[in-house]
Amino acid sequence: MASSSINQFDDEFHPDPTLTNDDLKPTSIDQRNFSGWEMSSLWIGLVVGVPSYYLAGSLVDLGMSWWQGIAIVVLANLITLLPLVLIGQPGTKFGISFPVLARSSFGIRGAHIPTLLRALVGCGWYGIETWIGGEAIFLLLPKVVKDSHLSQSISWLGTSPVEFGCFVTFWIAQLAIVWKGIDGIRELEKYSAPILVSLTSCLLVWAYVKAGGFGHMLGLSSRITKSQFWSLFFPSVTANIGFWATLALNIPDFTRYAKTQNDQIIGQAGLPVFMGLFTFVGVAVTSSTKVIFGHVISNPITLLGEIGGSLTMVLAILGISLATITTNIAANVVAPANALVNLSPSRFSFRRGAILTALLGVVCQPWRLLKSSESFVYTWLVGYSALLGPIMGIILVDYYLIQKMNLSIKDLYTLSSKGAYYYSSGYNLSAILALVIGILPVIPGFLQNVGILDSIPKSFSIIYNNAWFFTLFLAGGLYWILSILKKNQKEIDPLLPNNTS
Repeated sequence: MASSSINQFDDEFHPDPTLTNDDLKPTSIDQRNFSGWEMSSLWIGLVVGVPSYYLAGSLVDLGMSWWQGIAIVVLANLITLLPLVLIGQPGTKFGISFPVLARSSFGIRGAHIPTLLRALVGCGWYGIETWIGGEAIFLLLPKVVKDSHLSQSISWLGTSPVEFGCFVTFWIAQLAIVWKGIDGIRELEKYSAPILVSLTSCLLVWAYVKAGGFGHMLGLSSRITKSQFWSLFFPSVTANIGFWATLALNIPDFTRYAKTQNDQIIGQAGLPVFMGLFTFVGVAVTSSTKVIFGHVISNPITLLGEIGGSLTMVLAILGISLATITTNIAANVVAPANALVNLSPSRFSFRRGAILTALLGVVCQPWRLLKSSESFVYTWLVGYSALLGPIMGIILVDYYLIQKMNLSIKDLYTLSSKGAYYYSSGYNLSAILALVIGILPVIPGFLQNVGILDSIPKSFSIIYNNAWFFTLFLAGGLYWILSILKKNQKEIDPLLPNNTS
């Protein structure tokens, strides 16, 4: 099916030049060279990083036991695996990226709405990961620099000039890999995976030996009551789903390069496995620091500063830098860059889109997003899941229930009013309405979390704590109903124009 679609694209029609370039065309058979292992190694590179390490530790910081934190992470990633595989399927089948897939549900022009929302979140994450890489560079600086007045925080900047300089340095270093495009990313992930696994194993062994086993971790019990646990459970699951909801949405950007559907499915299955193992490492090492240093150190970069030893420090910093780059480029550059290419194929290439993504990552001021575990989990992760949940619900309903897994490749690249995805002047009003209605109920909870509203009804708090689930089913269900009503209307009046929504 994919092969015939691609040949049809090449031989039977000329796509509208405003809708395509080399980055947006369906992948050819020769370009489909991601094996199951390479898809899995992508997830190793994505998972092994400071935010993943920090995630379960954040839950422990909030009062959960070690096993409760790990269980929530694994459960959330098992749930995320389903939409990952479902949305990845059309990428492999038709060789199309996320922006092109979004045209079938939101319309040829309407697709800019979901892709730019996804791009905005990607820019925020790009900034966060780059800040983490900058922290690693900061650790390598001489003590005299770290103790100087330039290391003192400036209120209007929100950080110190030295830390900001380290952030900019790491920001520039990443662009060299981004410049090589998707092939450079694939090679980076494939060869980095075994290195990251080895370094992670060394850190775990070090903690085990220094702490005399993991007895202290196993002895960590919950510091909250049963009712408090359940009040944290649902927003924590939502936050952990939100952690990878970004990539789950634009996974066609990668699965379009998979050799077969089996390769993409086997590769995707690595997410809950690797995430569970790595969060265990994070919690185990974090708990061991209580025994080794006398106090808990949840930030791995701070921990490396305590370990000491020049060779150990350099290897560890290189490991963190590699882990950060592999996660950042794959998860947070590809989607925004492709969204910008889709916005204007004549003006943006993948490289130009990646550079603009990096610039917007600075504007997001990531050092403010990482102020505390609570702001990271409940404001950032839960907040943006409310944007991505309804988009995912609409695209899944459209592809599996409305389109029945059959897309017209030709119509995805035409502005003809007779095209299947032209709808009303290029916009599918049903999808846009469902998206807006899906997001609205979550806004009061978000405003309370950022401090704009003092109090809201309990029902809105419950909705916000389950934002991803609520918005996905609300928007997806509403879109399905509106699509059926529109279809019935056309059947009643067959003379109704095709571009009426």
